[in-house]
Amino acid sequence: MNFTLKVWRQKDSGDPGHFETYPVTGILEDMSFLEMFDVLNERLIVEGKDPVAFDHDCREGICGMCSMYINGRAHGPMKATTTCQLFMRHFRDGETIVVEPWRAAPFPVVRDLVVDRSAFDRIIEAGGFISVNTGNAVDANTIPVEKDRAEAAFAAAACIGCGACAAACINSSALLFVASKVAHLSMLPQGFAERRSRVVQMVAQMDREGFGSCSNTRACEAECPKEISYSNIAKLNLEYLRASLSPQGPVVQKK
Repeated sequence: MNFTLKVWRQKDSGDPGHFETYPVTGILEDMSFLEMFDVLNERLIVEGKDPVAFDHDCREGICGMCSMYINGRAHGPMKATTTCQLFMRHFRDGETIVVEPWRAAPFPVVRDLVVDRSAFDRIIEAGGFISVNTGNAVDANTIPVEKDRAEAAFAAAACIGCGACAAACINSSALLFVASKVAHLSMLPQGFAERRSRVVQMVAQMDREGFGSCSNTRACEAECPKEISYSNIAKLNLEYLRASLSPQGPVVQKK
C-alpha cells in the first residue's frame, strides 16, 4: 500500500510549525499506524533528515501516549481505538493522511506530534487519590460493593488519560477526564474519605490549567478510545453540588 502523509512538524512550543508532505510506499495492510511511522522515520534517518517525533509506550491501547489527530479525528477514524491499535488496512490505498498533534492550549507542543500532557498529571495530584490504613492487605470481599456500583466504577476507571476528550472538544474541556476519575472513586467505599475535597480540588486545578467548559456536544464521548460514558459528567456535577452545599463531616454512601 502507498500513502501520502501530511505531517505537522514543529521544533518546540515557540515555533509556528508547518506541514510537510512525505510519500510512503510498500506499507503492509497489517501494519499499525505507528509501525508505518517507524518505516517513515527509518527512511528519514537514512536520508540524513530529522525523524518525526511522536509519543508511544505500550502500543497495546493502555498507556494513552499515542495521541495524534488523524484526518481531523482524535486517534483516527475507528471508534474505540487508540492510534497504536489503528491499522493501515483501515485506510484506502493511495489515500492522503493528515496527521497533527492535539490542538488544546493546555497541551503545548513539545516537538512535532508530541504534546505535554502533564496538566492531567497535576489534576490527578490535586485529588485523585485515596487514604488507606497501612498494614496487611484486607481479605478479599471484606468491603461489600453492589455489583451495579462496582461495574459503573470500573467502567469509569477505564480512562487512560490520553487527552482525546479535550482535543476533540471545541472548548478544550477536560471534564470527561476529570469526571471519570471523580466518578469511579466516589462510587467505591475506598474513595469516601476524600469524596468532597477531591471533586472541588480537581475541578479547581482543571480550571487553573486553562481547560474550557463543557460544550455539551458529546464529542468527548464519541472520540474516547475507551468509550467513557458522558453520564459521568452528570455524576461529577452531582458530586460537586454535594461538596459545595453539604457541611463537612463523615461521608456516607449514597446511591
